[in-house]
Amino acid sequence: MAAPNEITPAQLLRKIGTPDVPVIVDISIPEDFEDDPMLIPGAIRHAHTDIAGLMAKLSGRHSIIVCQKGIKLSQGVSAWLRSEGLSSQYLQGGNYGWRAHAGAPRVPFAALPVTAGPTTLWVTRHRPKIDRIACPWLIRRFVDPNARFLFVTPAEVTGVAQRFEATPFDVEGVYWTHDGPKCTFDKMLDTFNLRTDALDRIATVVCAADTNKLDQSPQAAGLLALSVGLSRQYRDDNAQMEAGLALYDALYRWARDGQNETHDWPGDRT
Repeated sequence: MAAPNEITPAQLLRKIGTPDVPVIVDISIPEDFEDDPMLIPGAIRHAHTDIAGLMAKLSGRHSIIVCQKGIKLSQGVSAWLRSEGLSSQYLQGGNYGWRAHAGAPRVPFAALPVTAGPTTLWVTRHRPKIDRIACPWLIRRFVDPNARFLFVTPAEVTGVAQRFEATPFDVEGVYWTHDGPKCTFDKMLDTFNLRTDALDRIATVVCAADTNKLDQSPQAAGLLALSVGLSRQYRDDNAQMEAGLALYDALYRWARDGQNETHDWPGDRT
């Protein structure tokens, strides 16, 4: 049983990928992190000695503090935050406990795009439909919760990326793009080491809808219809993306633990 201010790897795993996940802060000392440079999905790195900076970064949000073993560093920082009136827990077993938990993915730190600012910055073609909404959802929920996205005309994606030090995606000739029959979403799952059963189910739907192979997934036609509908409903690409994130939040919950549920009429048949 977890202590009052402790969260288990299993409990945290249920929160990751959902819009209300706490801020996960990895405070492992540099020597430990260099030996195993992997992050819990969505985690940020921060020095355990900079409490004031961490408080400013949290902006009052609930946090999960993670160190190597879940002992003195994470418990100390979590307790310090609580003494300042912030809600905070520490991860039971730390990174060791997370690594030992079956099905708990870890993101290679080296896979994260280099950024000049506090968040990653991405750029792609305007008027997004499927892959260009699915990828921002994956990044926001599993890689960088504060990532920002720029939508520009196709011809200007590369130029904007160079001028503003942004990472281009879902355009030809860049790293983050389609690879054979696989979509950009698949590329991100592979590179960020996020191959879980739930995300693989979403990838199948996304790829079928994005490449006009609707026969490969029963859900693909529905995703295509909703994606086209969103693009007609919103003129602003960022507003459309934000609305689309909720669509993928629901798709994730279906893929994670709802894919076997059906519906029929009369109601007592299900």
